[in-house]
Amino acid sequence: MEKEYIVAAKSGLNIPVNQGELVEVIDLDGQQVVDFFATNQISSKEYLSTGATIDCNESLKISVGDAIYTNHYNKMFTIIEDDVKEHDLLHPCCRPEMYDFFYGTGKAHPNCLANINKSLKDVFAEERAEITPFNIFMYTKLLPNGKLSVEPPLSKPGDKLVLKAEMDVLLAVAACSVSESNCNGGKCTPIKIIVKSRSEVSGGDK
Repeated sequence: MEKEYIVAAKSGLNIPVNQGELVEVIDLDGQQVVDFFATNQISSKEYLSTGATIDCNESLKISVGDAIYTNHYNKMFTIIEDDVKEHDLLHPCCRPEMYDFFYGTGKAHPNCLANINKSLKDVFAEERAEITPFNIFMYTKLLPNGKLSVEPPLSKPGDKLVLKAEMDVLLAVAACSVSESNCNGGKCTPIKIIVKSRSEVSGGDK
């Protein structure tokens, strides 16, 4: 049965997803980054690891056919469809200290670390000091001098990324709260998540 969720701008949500189900992450208005994190449904000690994902794929980029791995080096998701093909595996969740460091706006600023932790607390009574999510639609350029440049996302309204869950997971996702830079094109907007069985997706794998 298809389930649809709207994650409001600058907020987070937890969503249980079972092995074999598909997760569609849809940018409703365009240029909105999604902080995408997940844990094993049974044990929160196994969780999405961007470091392991970079290691296993031997790449800083990820797209169709690639997998996202856990800190135990188990497959957590496989990318099935990707309209944008530019995502980020490097940046941690935004947090008050980050807003203070770059913009001096940290006090009471909505942030993805708090939003994801709040959504995880609904299931696991714990809080993570740092989270490095799969930043869907975030466009990070690696410059020739080794520096990073965060550019406006390339996603247009309705663009999506589709992932297949390779284990039972608890998603913890946030619509990124950064409006002070190019990260979200200068504004923050909602996102849509659809969870469905593979039989509900026409056309099969792409």
